[in-house]
Amino acid sequence: MRFLRGHEEDFSLDYTPLIDVVFLLLIFFMVSTQFVTFQKRLEVALPKAKAGESKVKKEEVVIEMTASGALFWNGEPVSWGGLEDRLSKEKGKISSVVVRADRSLPYGDVVRVMGLCKSADISEVGIAVR
Repeated sequence: MRFLRGHEEDFSLDYTPLIDVVFLLLIFFMVSTQFVTFQKRLEVALPKAKAGESKVKKEEVVIEMTASGALFWNGEPVSWGGLEDRLSKEKGKISSVVVRADRSLPYGDVVRVMGLCKSADISEVGIAVR
């Protein structure tokens, strides 16, 4: 009696697509390195100049605004007019300002403080968030 043998499946992995992908990646990285320009730097001893040194130490200022509308300059109470005077007096000495405002304040009050900082030539004005 003859028994028919079932067809055995081949469970080996086909490596052809894997090799294709590896060669494509190899070609991609070889070609992409041609577009990268490496900047060559020479070791140069630069001279010192007095204009390059800053003798005025610039400070960072924190302006706080409470829900009641009170203003504080680094923890000291200040009025709107006092804030404007202080910013103009400290012009050139302040490197950055962080505004810490209560979230219930009107948006216009925060913008007003930022405008005062802008008029005092302070370019780095940040708003603290949680």
